[in-house]
Amino acid sequence: MELPKDPMMLFSVVNMKLRDFYPSLDALCEDLHVSKDDIVSRLKEAGFEYNPEQNKFW
Repeated sequence: MELPKDPMMLFSVVNMKLRDFYPSLDALCEDLHVSKDDIVSRLKEAGFEYNPEQNKFW
């Protein structure tokens, strides 16, 4: 799956998928064959951090 390039769209899509389909960021990345480091880095640049207890970026 190709994730959005725009950081706000990426934030929205990843959080929706985490909320509705995946118990963790690791599970999402493994299933979608995407780099966890890439997602975390791109969202960190936009000011977001992953909270594993809440399973979402904020």
